Amino acid sequence: MHLDVQDLRNFYYRSTLGRAAQKAVRDEMLELWPEAKGLTVAGFGFAVPLLRPYLSDARRVIGLMPAPQGVMPWPAGMANVSVLCEETLWPIETGHVDRLVMMHGLETSERPSDVLDEAYRVLGPGGRGLFVVPHRAGLWSQSDATPFGYGRPYSSGQLETQLRRHGFMPERSRTTLFQPPSHRRFWRKTGAMWESMGKTLSPVMSGGVLIIEASKRVQAPSGPGLREAVRKPLEALSPKPVGEAV
Repeated sequence: MHLDVQDLRNFYYRSTLGRAAQKAVRDEMLELWPEAKGLTVAGFGFAVPLLRPYLSDARRVIGLMPAPQGVMPWPAGMANVSVLCEETLWPIETGHVDRLVMMHGLETSERPSDVLDEAYRVLGPGGRGLFVVPHRAGLWSQSDATPFGYGRPYSSGQLETQLRRHGFMPERSRTTLFQPPSHRRFWRKTGAMWESMGKTLSPVMSGGVLIIEASKRVQAPSGPGLREAVRKPLEALSPKPVGEAV
């Protein structure tokens, strides 16, 4: 079940815990994808808090928000790029997306396989997706104080297996949000220290969010049609009987 867009907005833009979570996840994303110059970037679920760094250089940025969640205008003070859509029918032509960020879109869906099929469809050859989900081993998936406490948490193996089933090749994985999911002032003051310590001690410490980058696999053409196309041009080189016209 998808969370309400108003609750997501209030968490990420109006709470210190939400802003800390937004920064931690976005910093990891930017280490993986430092720029998107000339690319089409789409976010599905509630991924817009992560997309702002790409607004200036990307060819196009699209915020796809599923109907059960609801939609809000984004970004503030600029031309709107967010759109309400069916979670398994996105208003994007096949193969037109270069980078896709999915957050609060997979773990809360009742049709995760169909969502991944749609993600595969919109990505072009060589396209990459970044899938951000609650980490099963982390504290954040066990607390309903944040959006990561809702839906199905994943282990790295579970998410990678599901991605492979839908045509994706997992490339890199990371965890983040090592700070406790608490609004208490002490934890907010020391949040940066916990994130730094978590990166040093990981995997001893489990981050609350799992991030997996995956590329779109494109099958090589196969079948009798290809063999015929290769065979027939070579027939011109075959020896012919004497007296036969060439």
